[in-house]
Amino acid sequence: MVTERIIDTGTGQLTCVVRDGVGIITLNRPEARNAFSMEMSASLRRMIPLCAQDPDVGALLFTGAGTAFCAGGDVKNMGDRRAPTDLTHDQRFRVMQERHHGSAGAIRALRKPTVAALPGAAAGAGLALALSCDIRIAAASAFAATGYSRVALSGDYGIAWLLTRAIGPSRARELMLTNERISAERGAQLGLFNRVVDDASLQTEAFALAKALAEGPAVAIGYMKDNLDEALDITHAEAIDREAERLMRTQGTEDHKEAVRAFVEKRKPIFKGR
Repeated sequence: MVTERIIDTGTGQLTCVVRDGVGIITLNRPEARNAFSMEMSASLRRMIPLCAQDPDVGALLFTGAGTAFCAGGDVKNMGDRRAPTDLTHDQRFRVMQERHHGSAGAIRALRKPTVAALPGAAAGAGLALALSCDIRIAAASAFAATGYSRVALSGDYGIAWLLTRAIGPSRARELMLTNERISAERGAQLGLFNRVVDDASLQTEAFALAKALAEGPAVAIGYMKDNLDEALDITHAEAIDREAERLMRTQGTEDHKEAVRAFVEKRKPIFKGR
């Protein structure tokens, strides 16, 4: 039986539902291709830690309403935006820092598995949001673009760092500087997307994957993410030592014992996250 709980996000521009262990966060401004507004951004920053702390949420699925994932910043309103005159440069920087760390940064910092389902465009900050997730599934009609050079901005939400690690420094530079539009198929070849599926099956397949991850061994998955996060920044010898330490911790979990029992009994394990 499917269990579902709706979480009040405080705005119609973002929805959050917990369904069968998956926290589904949907950017909900389809008329603007789900471009970020201040209201949507603030709500997203509240929902991420809420889902992270929710014992009923084993994995998070991020997606967009309509035919886009997220077009990035709301370019139509950029010309009307003015820096607050009562804030210093440092204060304005801290506001921006909080906004970026609280969304893309917070997603990447989650120890629960994360999936991005892209029904269409992922551009600028929207692409950064998708790249912050562990796994990205794109509809066949989806595409990606960095978008920053088009509006004469340098980048935000850690996009350069995320792109470099996803597709390598040479390709990252190319996409940032040229703003090339990358199709779903090309994105999969580059490593922007893990999978490409038919448009009609995107949400079904993305949810099935997120649900499978939510049913996994939470402690072990958290440590896996620690290992993977460190992989590009430490030596092989350091990686071996840290993996060994975390492996010993997981050997003492109830989930490991359950997995061994299930293997012997030839059944699917039921993990409890401890």
